[in-house]
Amino acid sequence: MSLYRDTGIVLRVQKLGEADRIITFVTQRHGKVRAVAKGVRRTTSRLGARVEPFAHVDVQFYTGRTLDVITQVQTIDAFGAGIANDYQRYTSGCAILETADRMSAEEGEPVLRLYLLVVGALRALADGERDPSLVLDAFLIRAMAFAGWSPAVNECARCNDPGPHRSFSIQAGGAVCPRCRPAGSAAPAQETLELMSALQLGHWEVAERSTGNARREGSGLIAALLQWHLERQLRSLPLVERKGVQASGSDVRSAGSAQ
Repeated sequence: MSLYRDTGIVLRVQKLGEADRIITFVTQRHGKVRAVAKGVRRTTSRLGARVEPFAHVDVQFYTGRTLDVITQVQTIDAFGAGIANDYQRYTSGCAILETADRMSAEEGEPVLRLYLLVVGALRALADGERDPSLVLDAFLIRAMAFAGWSPAVNECARCNDPGPHRSFSIQAGGAVCPRCRPAGSAAPAQETLELMSALQLGHWEVAERSTGNARREGSGLIAALLQWHLERQLRSLPLVERKGVQASGSDVRSAGSAQ
């Protein structure tokens, strides 16, 4: 029996048999790990509350034939307590977990930067000091940079000509100059591009001064870019509540249809 230990965030849980669950983590050293928590659905289990989504835990595994098995769990941060009681924060958190799950597709492949992004985003949601919509969009745009899909905002995505540029193409990967502009490109407001740049760079004072229109337009562009690269829809994004921004799944579709 080979034991190993790591810290991670619980991304997803699935039922297995009558009393077990498969727990999916994104971990600090081993990337994505899927492991069985035996007997966790029994009322007498001491692990149940420690392996729920949003939990930040120190966990010990032993290596199994197909799935590893969880033997010990210690809670580091109970982010769920500060997230689950607010629908806006909860839906934003679910979108963060689903994105992390999709972006760490290969089990065992180290994804340290993604792990740190997830921990930071969930901590910001749980603290409640920032707008959950901005926290989500900052996570998504930085997660794309981790995957090598960082959108061009301050330069042309095709020729690298310095901006600002008025056109934006999802297929091209961001802002485009007049020479490189594909047919059907969107024309977001300059404030929207400034907001996206601020979210990339962590300039929160700029992001928090942005208007509702810029946040709505930026959220649509960021979500459309992410789903273009992932080549699939994220189920949680249309459910995200964006108070005062009035964004929904239709914003994602309209941003994508502009291409």
